[in-house]
Amino acid sequence: MKRIFPELALSAWAVFAALAACFAGAPAGAAEKMIGIHSARVMSQSMPWIAQEAGLFKKHNVDFQLVYIASSNMVTAAMLGGDAEMSLTGGVGNVRAYVQGATDLVFVGGVKNVMTQSILAGGNLKKPEDLKGKQIGVSRIGSNTHYFTIQALRRAGMEPNRDFSFLQTGGDPESLAALLNKKIDVATLTAPSDAVALAKGYHYVIYGPDLRIPYAATAFVTKRSIMGKRPQVVGQFMRAMAEAAKILHTDREFTYKVLGKYLRVTDRSILEAAYNGEIKALEPRLVIKAEALQATLEEVAPVDPRAKSVKPQDLVDMRYVEEMEKSGFFDQIWKR
Repeated sequence: MKRIFPELALSAWAVFAALAACFAGAPAGAAEKMIGIHSARVMSQSMPWIAQEAGLFKKHNVDFQLVYIASSNMVTAAMLGGDAEMSLTGGVGNVRAYVQGATDLVFVGGVKNVMTQSILAGGNLKKPEDLKGKQIGVSRIGSNTHYFTIQALRRAGMEPNRDFSFLQTGGDPESLAALLNKKIDVATLTAPSDAVALAKGYHYVIYGPDLRIPYAATAFVTKRSIMGKRPQVVGQFMRAMAEAAKILHTDREFTYKVLGKYLRVTDRSILEAAYNGEIKALEPRLVIKAEALQATLEEVAPVDPRAKSVKPQDLVDMRYVEEMEKSGFFDQIWKR
């Protein structure tokens, strides 16, 4: 029977119980079990969905389960607690933990090295200065949407707490729902939620992709100790992700089908708008850029000065991506 992992959005105890159950030993010859966590139901974190639907985990002999936890910081805590072996999330939680001494964490691949969120509103809220005194919906404090909002409005001379405040909604779909249900006037959204809001009559106050703000917005993070114990399994997973990235960049119809299923979006115009806005910012060969990690370190430095002594290269181990380049694996899958 084909195994499909429905996304899990559970209480903390239920999440950790589900994770623990998945560590049961597999019989000889069975696919290698691996648990992964992601922090947002967005296109940039869709590659495990694509890999599942395309049979890539089976192809690379990985029995993978994906768990959803709506916070980079909580994902990092779960990784450090040994509850998962791979995460796909924003970089700030991992960078902050590394700076605080959790140097077992390591970035092994990148998906998005710039921010692509956008700030949307309705009515007469059309310019950044119109947002003064407003409460802006973001997924969580410390999330990518939170960071983007600060950086984008700072470019307009506005500062949090002085000129605007935040409302934590819990996730991108929740921010969209709060906006559409008139619970908030402004929300920072990621594709495809922004396209849904546009279709409902809202408009961009700031269109984020144009700003090209460097940031480790979406990356694969594991632990050095896991790479030491299970190097082959991590490599198999990364090869599945490389093939999923190729599908994401070249097969729109399949990608739309997957996004529609997991995000419950069926309007093709919304899927197309989201795809066109986001795909240009996604890395086809899983590169993570030094300037993206440096920007994330600079975000952490004001609250933890130890970040100033950490270099981007301290945070990464690109052996799997480099191996796929040197062996010709990337060239092979991209020639198909």
